[in-house]
Amino acid sequence: MSDGGNDMIAPDRRALLKSAVGLATTTIAPGVTLYAFGVTQAGAKPADQPVTSAKRWGLLIDINKCPPGCDKCVTACSEENGWKSSGHPETDAQWIRKVTLRDPRTGAKREAPAMCQHCASPPCVDVCPTGASFKRADGIVLVDKHICIGCRYCMMACPYKARSFVHEEHDDQKVEAPRGKGTVESCTFCVSRVDAGRIPACVEACAAKAGAAMTFGDLNDPASDVSKALAAGASAQIRADLGLDPGVRYRNL
Repeated sequence: MSDGGNDMIAPDRRALLKSAVGLATTTIAPGVTLYAFGVTQAGAKPADQPVTSAKRWGLLIDINKCPPGCDKCVTACSEENGWKSSGHPETDAQWIRKVTLRDPRTGAKREAPAMCQHCASPPCVDVCPTGASFKRADGIVLVDKHICIGCRYCMMACPYKARSFVHEEHDDQKVEAPRGKGTVESCTFCVSRVDAGRIPACVEACAAKAGAAMTFGDLNDPASDVSKALAAGASAQIRADLGLDPGVRYRNL
């Protein structure tokens, strides 16, 4: 659905497909194919090795380690996935953002990164009329841009305000993160990096340039870094009362 129009297939998405010099495909879930433009995805998971529920990817964020005013995670996500501020905060991409938390009793303020929480029971998937919003077997929640009609039901259903609508045309596409006007998008845990055995760009940048506040890994593996970190102390899920079982956990929230 185009922004402000009735065309169910945005013209810019048709143009995007036609303008691709080369077309490579990567299967990211059974029956779902992600198209990459120009080059193949080196190091991506082979198509004959689909993801399984043996893993569940998750993230722990210790906000006591998140430096005030730091936006290294936001910058890394922007560079990795090809989005940037349009100068209009109300319509900007929401892949990841820094939010200010205030204790109403003391007035103390802290900052924390917020993004798609990659819920085990994602409401965005429940309300999507086309199946564009889906959850992989390993817990990563994604949007198939080729069947997203831009209805924005998922944005209304998300209690974390983690999704955004693409209002502008883009000509600087990233191979691993195709974007298109008239579609919805959100944090993908840098899925192409994960499938290649790497960690999300925000986690890497936080460890190298900031307070190492983020720990990523397999929640199903007790020997993983994230599982060990979770076992070492109390953590919380945002809006745990909703029963969505987010894959993103916070410490010292």
